[in-house]
Amino acid sequence: MASTVGQYCINVTDLARSEWFYTEIIGLKVQSRTQIPGVDEIVLAADAGGGRLQLAKWLERSGPIEHGTALWKIYMNVDDCQDVHDRAVAAGFTSTMAPQRLDRWPVTVAFVLDPDGYSVELLQRHEGAVVNGAQ
Repeated sequence: MASTVGQYCINVTDLARSEWFYTEIIGLKVQSRTQIPGVDEIVLAADAGGGRLQLAKWLERSGPIEHGTALWKIYMNVDDCQDVHDRAVAAGFTSTMAPQRLDRWPVTVAFVLDPDGYSVELLQRHEGAVVNGAQ
């Protein structure tokens, strides 16, 4: 059996605000909600498939997320990088890089920070872009 990446889980401080960012700005859909002892969780995914993103709010923790150096960025494949970037900025989220076309791959990329300061790379693939070795 081949292995695939199924799901990433990130800690968040405000589950509702993070859900709003990833559904209304990024365009993911809620797949499930659950509560396990001490943690509320939401699993999000795109209609087109791919991996899932799980948001976890620890009920007894407060204060900002301590990022450390373990996670650099979260990639989000989008149809229109400029539009998603502009909607994030208009909603008050910080842009760390405006959309730029990188013809080497060929993609357009931008970076925004989510509600907890995670760096989110918005990645729009253009005609001829190679994905996992296939065009």
